[in-house]
Amino acid sequence: MLNICGCLVHVKPGMSQDVIPAIAGMAGCEVHAHENGRLVVTVEDTDGKRASDQIMDMHQIPGVLTITLTYHHFEPHGPSAAEAPAL
Repeated sequence: MLNICGCLVHVKPGMSQDVIPAIAGMAGCEVHAHENGRLVVTVEDTDGKRASDQIMDMHQIPGVLTITLTYHHFEPHGPSAAEAPAL
């Protein structure tokens, strides 16, 4: 299963420019937008770590105040059952 999470990350004032590259440097994480200490971030499972563990790791980045899960989606890897070849 592919696990995709959308998060709103609140950052201490003046620390966005330190937090953004820290999050963007994490495998499976992408910062899509930022304004006034708020970041829109997506997190996906990687081969080595689940998205939930990556979100917990983000809490340890200096300057991160809160992370709110705003979207969560699971989907199967590879072709769906309807697309899979019959045996």
